[in-house]
Amino acid sequence: MNVMIFGCGYSGQAIAEAFKSEGHRVSGTVRTAHKALELAARDIKAFVFDGSPFSGELLAELQEVTHLVQSIPPGTEGDPLLKFVSRRLRALCPKLEWIGYLSTVGVYGDHGGGWVTEETPGTPIQGRSIERVDTEDAWAAEGRAAGLPVASLRLSGIYGPGRNAFVNLARGTARRIIKRDQVFNRIRVEDIGRAALFLAVGNMGGIYNVTDDEPGPPQDVIIEAARLMGVEPPPELDFETADMTPMARSFYGANKRVSNAKIRAAGFEFLFPNYRMSLADMWTSGRWRG
Repeated sequence: MNVMIFGCGYSGQAIAEAFKSEGHRVSGTVRTAHKALELAARDIKAFVFDGSPFSGELLAELQEVTHLVQSIPPGTEGDPLLKFVSRRLRALCPKLEWIGYLSTVGVYGDHGGGWVTEETPGTPIQGRSIERVDTEDAWAAEGRAAGLPVASLRLSGIYGPGRNAFVNLARGTARRIIKRDQVFNRIRVEDIGRAALFLAVGNMGGIYNVTDDEPGPPQDVIIEAARLMGVEPPPELDFETADMTPMARSFYGANKRVSNAKIRAAGFEFLFPNYRMSLADMWTSGRWRG
């Protein structure tokens, strides 16, 4: 495979590592020349794409791409990549076989703590999630027009090395917000990479929830991380009176349990199916620092 990852940040780099581990060639885009140097240091062929027209070098690379992953989130004007590739995918990427789009479980909206699957209608309550639904549909339409499978990976709360409760506890920024009956799903970033590879190898299209097995209260993760570190967890803060940014508070407006049964039934196995074993892995290995 010759893989191109648009938006090769935290999740994109995990996807790159998964493909590289199987011997595939990986390229990626970032917004600045400085970030491109960081990608190159990770043995990822780097290109700059900041929403402006493609450079000649990037256009040449796209001619060889067999698998494309779009990780750049949409904005108010839509998907920044689609405006350059819409109805031109076959011309720009004549060797393309598969497309992966990174979406979010935020598209489901609030379900009062109930379970949702890929068949659950999307009822997003936040603008950024509404944009995701529209972009999922747009990429699916592009795939149909080009005769290509498009897999939309709906991701839950992303964490992993360098971005986790241990880091927040060490920095003194961890907060134990308590909202009655609130639960969240999570996903370890390495499992995002492995899921993308799995779907690409299988040439699989459609919508897949890429999330752990165990939705749970966010404060439980902080308590478990503090236990492993041997430190006191931060004090409880009531959600109603806690000082939170509007964006942080908005996440608590959607309460649901997200099922991963579909991708499991397809044969995918999660390395980190729950936060307890994942935290233990990061702590004992020392990789929590990133």
